[in-house]
Amino acid sequence: MKTNTTATALQTTTWRDYYDLCKPRVVALLLLTSIVGVVLASPPGEISIFILIMSTLGIGLGAAAGAAINQLVERESDAKMTRTENRPLPKGRVSQQNAFIFAILMAAASVFILTAWINTLTAVLTFASMIGYAVIYTMYLKKATPQNIVIGGIAGATPPLLGWTSVTGAVDPHGLLLVLIIYTWTPPHFWALAIHRRDDYAKVNLPMLPVTHGIEFTKYSILAYTILMFMVTLLPYLAYMRGEFYLVSAVILGLYFFYKVFLLMFSSRRNAAISTFVYSINYLMMLFIAMVIDQYFSVEINQFLCGTLQYNCF
Repeated sequence: MKTNTTATALQTTTWRDYYDLCKPRVVALLLLTSIVGVVLASPPGEISIFILIMSTLGIGLGAAAGAAINQLVERESDAKMTRTENRPLPKGRVSQQNAFIFAILMAAASVFILTAWINTLTAVLTFASMIGYAVIYTMYLKKATPQNIVIGGIAGATPPLLGWTSVTGAVDPHGLLLVLIIYTWTPPHFWALAIHRRDDYAKVNLPMLPVTHGIEFTKYSILAYTILMFMVTLLPYLAYMRGEFYLVSAVILGLYFFYKVFLLMFSSRRNAAISTFVYSINYLMMLFIAMVIDQYFSVEINQFLCGTLQYNCF
């Protein structure tokens, strides 16, 4: 009877189920940062649309493959957690075999596209990032240590570097700086969600920081990494990579991040953790968009600051 029920469920599989296997919202944020990497690595007004499209496609397929493998590995724990119980694999809408084949095809397509039309370095780094997330983080680190997201966060921080290498074919310090920003952003982003979903993680014995060290310790850890993240986001200006518009944006966005963290730490609001998590997503989007605006409108912005506001220009 159980087999018939599963078979019936699998017959109703739609494209949406495979789309959900790719974690589209997560991949969309990663692709935004990779696109910014392409834009910043290109001289203003000389962006190759071909490179932009093909690199975004190749990197996106690699990220989606990693997401599908992640869901395949975690299908049993996903079935026990409120946040993930309706995913395609726990609900039986996609079989394990089909999910695996789907992931492998996307991974192969990613490597082929990037190797054939971008460059080998980007293909290798994209594949390594996928393995880092889908295998090293998902299969080992996530179950081994409460510092899983700190150690494994590098895999999810590479997209802007991948976009950069798509243009230059080389690893550039400025591209690595973008990686560092996302790397330091990841712990406060993820731990805020982990606080909100602590009971879910405890239910499946995953050693997330709020489960192993408590919510109060996690809150102070979020504050510590937010301070580190804020300082790192100033480096693009200090390294003469970005200008005054980016600096002002980074400070304003960062100060509001501190405000959300302080609410999380000291207020009694029940939704403070998920509110911090949601803002962290918007924060990263706006920070990277500010880099692009700064790149293309830095001259006009500096003239405004110098002329209208009597800004001290050198």
